[in-house]
Amino acid sequence: MAAAVLAAFSTNAAAQSSPDELLDRMAQTVSVVEYEGTVIRQGRGSTEALKIVHKIIDGVIHEKLVTQEGNGLEIIRVGNEVHCILPDKQTVFIEDWNNQSTLFSALPSSEIRYGADYDVAIVREDRVAGRRAIMLAIRPHDEFRYGHRIWLDEETAFPLKTEMLSVNGELIEEIKFADIRLDDGIARSALEPTTSLDDFSWYKQPERIASDEVETAWVSTDLPAGFRAESSQTEQLPGAGAPVTHIVFSDGMASVSVFVAEKNATRFAERSSVGTSSAYSLQQGEYQITAVGEVPAATVQRIATSMRQQ
Repeated sequence: MAAAVLAAFSTNAAAQSSPDELLDRMAQTVSVVEYEGTVIRQGRGSTEALKIVHKIIDGVIHEKLVTQEGNGLEIIRVGNEVHCILPDKQTVFIEDWNNQSTLFSALPSSEIRYGADYDVAIVREDRVAGRRAIMLAIRPHDEFRYGHRIWLDEETAFPLKTEMLSVNGELIEEIKFADIRLDDGIARSALEPTTSLDDFSWYKQPERIASDEVETAWVSTDLPAGFRAESSQTEQLPGAGAPVTHIVFSDGMASVSVFVAEKNATRFAERSSVGTSSAYSLQQGEYQITAVGEVPAATVQRIATSMRQQ
């Protein structure tokens, strides 16, 4: 199926497509294409190189990432289950990633409202990883979301390079392929760990026990324009006594998770920032409210401080 998608997107079609059509084709391509290559990821003063293999088997994502410096960390993913392999520690950690994308978490969804919250435009033709590419710019209308630039392969609409920009236009994070092969013929053996794990110690992260979608009395009374409640559920987090209410707000590109928990003796930092993510936490009555997302600090603070029970 991936080959059919790639064949359907010709260079001529790319040249004649609108930004919306390019992004629609990108979303379709990312969901089915198989690829391997070298990715350079940089931001906040750090740079890392990753070898990546990505394959779809019976509709399930299989993926392997290997860091090219440091301790040689390997990440093996099958669907939602992820094995983080630390060769120097002879240790494997098993985690659940809830179907999040390894590389493309910041790509726009079909819910994004262009013209209302963002402007999108084709900027220029370029070249990335030795392939012809079309550069798109996605510019927010306010300070509550980041800007983005995406370089789409002219032949396939695959994202060869992405950039996330601050409200001042400064580069926050860049992910780009130094080389890439788009191919249905990637062998399953390429997904295997590069070293034997026979003598390794295995640890499994305690699972979050999530309910089905539930209604909640918690709302934000001051959401930034374009954001809306996308889901709400209760979760039993590791180490937490009572279940936690988890609400996701999104504008179709940026998203913020809000966790509402019963207050305990643990002290929370009010504001923090790691990489592209921001977090803000406060106590409101008998509850601890924490907002986290790949958005500016002002966004998580505004949402967290405006949470109320109806």
